Amino acid sequence: MTILQLSLTIIFIIIPLVLSAYLKLGLEKDIVIATIRSTIQLFIVGYILTFVFEGNHPIYILLMILLMITAATQNIIKKGKGIKGITWKIVVTLVTVEVITMGIMLGFHIIPFEARYVIPISGMVIGNSMVLSLLFLNRFLSEIRNNDEQIELILSLGGTNKQAIHRSLLSAIKSSMIPTIESQKTMGLVQLPGMMSGQIIGGADPIVAVQFQLLILFLLLTAATLSSVMVGFLSYPTLFNEKEQYLGEYQK
Repeated sequence: MTILQLSLTIIFIIIPLVLSAYLKLGLEKDIVIATIRSTIQLFIVGYILTFVFEGNHPIYILLMILLMITAATQNIIKKGKGIKGITWKIVVTLVTVEVITMGIMLGFHIIPFEARYVIPISGMVIGNSMVLSLLFLNRFLSEIRNNDEQIELILSLGGTNKQAIHRSLLSAIKSSMIPTIESQKTMGLVQLPGMMSGQIIGGADPIVAVQFQLLILFLLLTAATLSSVMVGFLSYPTLFNEKEQYLGEYQK
């Protein structure tokens, strides 16, 4: 792609800007900021990855993964401010998901320990875990906010904190996982996913592209499940004190 061709893609920014202005959605500033930030960030990452791929040193790989986990954590904790100790809970979740998924792939020699494989796939895993954690926290805080009375009723009748929060917790986990599951049901029929499309555009055999995409799909399903379950079970105990009294949604 030439610079001229890349410049022409600005058309895809102008269209939402015009529609936002015409419909008075007030999103023009956000669209411009998002466009500028994504452009700068992607070019910076592109140059960094060029250096990392050429060096292909384990330290570079680990530093890139650490950077992605840090950025994802900072984005998630904004949504979970009502949960005590949310930062370390998210860090533990993201690290665990990354270790388990990458450990399986490297341990069974599904992929080699090379920067050009580990970093992009880690980015997909951590990014997916970030989105699922955000979805879970959003739904979980909504659930407990809407079921305050039910939670306190179960506790007043002698129920444990786990019994009181059980329904809200499972509902939030299920709701956060549904988009991932539904997306996989229509994969290949409604959309050609990113990795597969990228490989085909790059000249790879479509069957080889499908094989890699299946790896990513199954990988992201595990990442989605682990993220929702871990964030959920690490978070709910902090809504109660040592006497199993409900503290409510927001805590300092």
